[in-house]
Amino acid sequence: MSFLKSLFSSSADLFAVMTTPLPIGSNLTNPPPHTAKAIFAAGCFWGVEHLFRKHFSLLDARVGYIGGDTTHPSYRSVCSGNTGHAEAVLLLYDPEKYRYAQLVEFFARMHDPTTENRQGGDVGTQYRSAVFTVGKEQEETAKTVLKAAEIQWYKKPLATKVVPAGQWWDAETYHQLYLEKSRSSVRLCGGRRAGANLWVDVDRSRRL
Repeated sequence: MSFLKSLFSSSADLFAVMTTPLPIGSNLTNPPPHTAKAIFAAGCFWGVEHLFRKHFSLLDARVGYIGGDTTHPSYRSVCSGNTGHAEAVLLLYDPEKYRYAQLVEFFARMHDPTTENRQGGDVGTQYRSAVFTVGKEQEETAKTVLKAAEIQWYKKPLATKVVPAGQWWDAETYHQLYLEKSRSSVRLCGGRRAGANLWVDVDRSRRL
């Protein structure tokens, strides 16, 4: 049994349950009791939201900005690279249905975590690979899963940063559920299809 499989089968609490109000700037209100939160940055947030919604029965998800130095960032200001924010997705999920480690493993599968500030043709710090953690348990779990992915899948260092989550800002309304509203799963994000696992140069068909 691999280390991650034993991690998934463990009875340990690997997720952070939300016990505090959502960050200022979020439109996610009145989440169900025991809702857990996870935040990932993996390039163009349209595709990241689309893939997580496609593969998990989430309570909700929002795209937005995190990790920057300014307040109330706009899409245009974030794209300038001057605010320090990353395009990211905030997931709300049922921790009795999914473990946080499962979400991190999927995150490691669905983008290229070996590239610094780049996903496909999208280049800039806003497209960096990062896990924004809520609490020490999420931090330790994310680092453990990513180290296993580095060793077993990619066999080279990952560029993904694991950092504590700071202020979250919702992206503009038109960015939310963008690919679903456009009725297209083939819309390009960074020159790649947003509807499939595109990084086929690494064997990630097997579980860690």
